[in-house]
Amino acid sequence: MVKFSKQFEAQLVPEWKDAFVDYCQLKRDLKRMQIVSDSKTEPSLFHKLFAKRIPFFGYNVNRDRDAIHVHRKLGSSASRNDVYETELFDQFADSESAKEFFSRLDLQLNKVNQFYKGKEKEYQDRSESLHKQMDILLELKAALKQQQQRDKHNLGNDSKDDPSISCSIVSEEDSTRGAIEQTEQTQENFSRELERLNSDQDQLSMSQRLDSIKNRREEGKKFRSLSGRVVSFQGKNVKINIPLTNPSRTFSALTDLVWEDLVNQSKKSGSETSMNKLSVNKTKLHHAEKMIRGAFIELYKGLGYLRTYRNLNMLAFVKILKKFDKVTQKEVSSTYLKVVESSYFNSSDKEVKLTDDVEELFIKNFAKDDKQKAMKYLKPHQRKESHAVTFFIGLFAGCFMALFTGYCIMAHLAGMYTSHSNSIYMETAYPVLSMFSLLFLHLFLYGCNIFMWRKTRINYTFIFEFSPTKELKYREVFLICTACMTVVVGAMFAHLALVLKGNSSTQVQAIPGILVLMFLLLLVCPFNVLYKSTRFLFLRILRNTVLSPLYKVVMVDFFMADQLCSQVPLLRSLEYVACYYITGSFKTQDYGYCNRGKHFRDLAYAISFLPYYWRAMQCAKRWFDEGDMGHLINLGKYVSAMLAAGAKVAYDKEKSPGWLVLVVAMSSGATIYQLYWDFVKDWGLLQANSKNPWLRNDLILKRKFVYYLSMGLNLVLRLAWLQTVIHTNLGNLDSRVSNFFLAALEVIRRGHWNFYRLENEHLNNAGKFRAVKMVPLPFHEIDQD
Repeated sequence: MVKFSKQFEAQLVPEWKDAFVDYCQLKRDLKRMQIVSDSKTEPSLFHKLFAKRIPFFGYNVNRDRDAIHVHRKLGSSASRNDVYETELFDQFADSESAKEFFSRLDLQLNKVNQFYKGKEKEYQDRSESLHKQMDILLELKAALKQQQQRDKHNLGNDSKDDPSISCSIVSEEDSTRGAIEQTEQTQENFSRELERLNSDQDQLSMSQRLDSIKNRREEGKKFRSLSGRVVSFQGKNVKINIPLTNPSRTFSALTDLVWEDLVNQSKKSGSETSMNKLSVNKTKLHHAEKMIRGAFIELYKGLGYLRTYRNLNMLAFVKILKKFDKVTQKEVSSTYLKVVESSYFNSSDKEVKLTDDVEELFIKNFAKDDKQKAMKYLKPHQRKESHAVTFFIGLFAGCFMALFTGYCIMAHLAGMYTSHSNSIYMETAYPVLSMFSLLFLHLFLYGCNIFMWRKTRINYTFIFEFSPTKELKYREVFLICTACMTVVVGAMFAHLALVLKGNSSTQVQAIPGILVLMFLLLLVCPFNVLYKSTRFLFLRILRNTVLSPLYKVVMVDFFMADQLCSQVPLLRSLEYVACYYITGSFKTQDYGYCNRGKHFRDLAYAISFLPYYWRAMQCAKRWFDEGDMGHLINLGKYVSAMLAAGAKVAYDKEKSPGWLVLVVAMSSGATIYQLYWDFVKDWGLLQANSKNPWLRNDLILKRKFVYYLSMGLNLVLRLAWLQTVIHTNLGNLDSRVSNFFLAALEVIRRGHWNFYRLENEHLNNAGKFRAVKMVPLPFHEIDQD
């Protein structure tokens, strides 16, 4: 039977962990109380036996219940929250351990009530805002429908143009972030109240962490957007704000800006014409409807978390009070539980009403009165993990190991991968094998990351904004790795066997190229097979990364760009393989054709720069959108990496002392820059005033030495570029194999880096109690002055 403490840890909302009852600390208080009570003389067995049958002989039940009295005090006019304080009588009055226990229990009850009330108010305000959004949307849709019918009646036929409503432009203001500011205000009020509750107790750290929210409130106020338009419709000034998340919206917003400039110029010239009309077409309403639907889904998710918060905390109070009765052999739990049951977080029914209201509104407006369809959005079912996946992982892993062992034995007997190996094979077939090895090593480490994130309750699906019904589980990632590497090694095994037999025909030389082409076709396959949703999500993320200045940059985008920065050798191998097979060099086995071309050498420089360039453009885009100077400093890190990568490519071509000095200088500066950013910014470590020396206050892993070892390992792996200066060979191995091992070390470093990067991001979300996504709302009413 699983202990309640483990069930409690497994079921609580990770981002709200510090707002839950501190059940473990209360258990520790009870253990100390039990040690103190055990040291005293216990009553005899005869005394206990008769005490149960004759109340007046020993333990009187009614008297036990009168041993405590919980006072309910009215809070200040600013907080408007009741505060509970327990007064102890009889033998508890002289017990310091009992006083400490009930003092902490009161503090936990006040904390839970305060947090619940704040979140409930936040969701209630959000619900009211969404009701107004729906009213505006329905009015605009009805007006659009009437306009379409009038146009159809006037023209006498169906128009192919997108119908629109003409609304007069009033003004343009900065994009509003009212919902986010409202959330921060709620959290700030919660922090202020906790500071008041903790004035005499320093052990609670949540209010100190919430204080940091005040220092970050200005962070979101610098958001700039071109998409905010204010229109007058049916006597209301309504601002339409569609976020610029893709190029079409960006160009549309720029078009609106140009149009408004023309309108303002016409107004200045005194000519009031019909040019001051701004169309709100069907496409904009569709985007607005999609945003409102997403906001309803996130609100419903938050209300579900709030219900979990209430139920788990109530159960925690019941369990801990029963343990108190068992330790003290008194029956006082019923007295305190009556107070808990009547407290705000357990007695309020607003959450239930809000949930029912959201369901009803969502079913009516987004599911056409189909409750089953609505629940697929509001309560998506998690995919069940199949035992067949585990079976096939083992099957493909066994096949891979057998084929790989056979391939290694065959290559060793043929003298491959040594300094005297077959140069044609090493220049043509080996890049394909190394490319796939680096790719699926990276994917395997991503599966390990998912396993560790789930084990440590890091909410990676929320951070990456993955759909809970479509995101890959770690077993599925391992299945993809083992299956694909089985195919790759099997094909390369057959190719090497044919080459060693002396078969060098065009068909045999085309096997590695066919293998690459097969995987590329599988990646873009439009049929709903082999994880289509995941494949297309991967392609969308790649598109957003490559075209980062035109798309809104989210966490998963710059996470992918960081992965690409560690896969420069893979990209260069892909470039060479594409050139070798597209130009038809494989027919003549002229593997030096691509290396001799000037355009190919120039492209090699570009490939070395591209991942860092994409990541730098993402930093620039985020700075433009948010106005945070930290993104510009981060951009400098990738610029230094670009310069170091370019110097390495140039040194590989020209082994001159000048380029060597430049490589050392550029790489050293970039390494110091990257190490600082890894430890301080990405991982949040090296905090001088932390309670954990040179780490941070909040750690997810229990063993601190793991963090110190991780920093040391990251430092060593960051210095792998020294191989380009030292030129040490691993025995008699070919230099290409040595370069492959160095590239694999960088991939391993990136997989190791990924865990701590998301750990820090998760702790930032937990520090702000951010468990659901705040979807921006499209319509904002502006008061008419």
